[in-house]
Amino acid sequence: MSYMINLEKWRNYQNLDKNLKEELESLDEQGLKEAFYTDLEFGTGGLRGILGVGTNRMNIYTVNRATLGFGRYLAKKDNAMERGVVISHDNRHMSREFALNSSKVLTKLGFKVYLFEDLRPTPELSFTVRYKNAIGGIMITASHNPKEYNGFKIYNDKGCQLLPEDADLVINEIEKIDDIFSVELSDNLDNIEILGKEMDRIYIDDIKNVVINPNLKKDFKITYTPLHGTGQVFISDVLNDLGYDVYPLMKQMTKDPDFSGVKSSNPENKEAFDESIEYASEIGASLCLATDPDADRLGVAVLHNGNYVLLTGNQSATIIFNYIVENKLKQGIQLDDYYLFTTVVSGTLPYLIARKHNIKVETTLTGFKYIGQKAEDIKGHGKYLFGFEESYGCLVRDTVRDKDSVQACIMLSEAAAYYYQNGKDLVDVLEDLYKEYGYIEDGITNFVLKGIAGKERINKVMDYFRNNEISVPGYEILLKEDMKTGVSFNYKTNEKGKVLLPSSNVIKYHLNNDNWFVLRPSGTEPKLKVYYGVKGNTKEEAKAILSDLTEKVVKIVNEIE
Repeated sequence: MSYMINLEKWRNYQNLDKNLKEELESLDEQGLKEAFYTDLEFGTGGLRGILGVGTNRMNIYTVNRATLGFGRYLAKKDNAMERGVVISHDNRHMSREFALNSSKVLTKLGFKVYLFEDLRPTPELSFTVRYKNAIGGIMITASHNPKEYNGFKIYNDKGCQLLPEDADLVINEIEKIDDIFSVELSDNLDNIEILGKEMDRIYIDDIKNVVINPNLKKDFKITYTPLHGTGQVFISDVLNDLGYDVYPLMKQMTKDPDFSGVKSSNPENKEAFDESIEYASEIGASLCLATDPDADRLGVAVLHNGNYVLLTGNQSATIIFNYIVENKLKQGIQLDDYYLFTTVVSGTLPYLIARKHNIKVETTLTGFKYIGQKAEDIKGHGKYLFGFEESYGCLVRDTVRDKDSVQACIMLSEAAAYYYQNGKDLVDVLEDLYKEYGYIEDGITNFVLKGIAGKERINKVMDYFRNNEISVPGYEILLKEDMKTGVSFNYKTNEKGKVLLPSSNVIKYHLNNDNWFVLRPSGTEPKLKVYYGVKGNTKEEAKAILSDLTEKVVKIVNEIE
């Protein structure tokens, strides 16, 4: 059994952390195999995995090894040591410990380190890398994953998560470290600069520049929850400073790594809003805002006709984008040189809005690092306007190069104030857009497939769709794009083409009537994700098409043997 080699190394290590040693001794054979059969892999967000003992888990040793590999990669760049690395973390178990260990590994190599005094949002980390002209950054977080997880995101000197070709270089450095217990940590903390409220002020002052109409009436209530995460540091204060009447959900405004005050740490899930909506009903709030634990994603519930309506990530991004476009046009700004960045799995309504107003649109793979890089690439010949993903993340001002829920909170609240002034809530705004562009619905199916068996199942499903012709009863397949092979196939002309995107294990099917679906294994969770986008003449028709398409695609997946 190949995993036994790794296992024996850990069993024989005399100085193994006490808690990890106790866990090691308690695991049964299957548990040991799951913990040691492979090394934890880099995905769309760097390292992310279950906390615990083993090479396939997040612990001080896997984090130390990853940091050393990242440090050796950075050290090859000019003035890397002097420019330094910025490090932040969220509220999860071991987050502070991992951040401190990463700091000590890097200072041992000779790097200057900027370490935040306590938990801080991911977008502030991205901003600070750019502000400090640092050579890179590390964010310790598992984003919206359950409490059992933690993670390790790495950033380049542009404040952007690493693209695959650079991540591969880091992985190569990590793989050169054969002895996971050999990583040295510095005892000298002189080269670590602690960042606190002054850095917060600089970041907040900058992102307040997203405000378009500062003098709007703001006579409505907002509830806010950070879901125990990093948004608690200042998001409520920022909105209050801008004149909004914000009511934080106090039982979720604590650094609880067990997320005990909320049913889900993921604002994409309805149950994450249960307590917020109950509180909003009590105080008469018109808007509920929820940011995920590292505060890069925003979930929204809107009071509409007496009920709280949850918006999808595509819908909230559409509202923000439409608000920005509408107001720039009011100011007489020509938008021909501006760019909208979206992804292969994101909703199409912003694209339609952009096309109407001659805004340039570029589509990337899933992962905000691609949008962050696009923002860098257009410098000098284009203007950044907006970027978004379906997964509840967007970016308004590109002094940050990752999703930024702080900016999103500001812009969504401002859009609400603007449209309330005109007698409409945000659901009304969406309805107006649907009437103009067509009723568009989006959806997602998450096949949760854990462990070794789950990984094998995901590979089998993707291989089936990649290598076989499928049919979806009631729909015509027009085009298949395989981002892994880089080949597209037009079913109308029987012609092959090229997919002009980096290689990624993603397959997209374009169907008749502007419908589509995408299969994509998650890079951060043990899931196979299937995304859907459909269009109908009415809301009811669009919802019926979405339900029907979802049912038929799920049936195909479930019947694969």
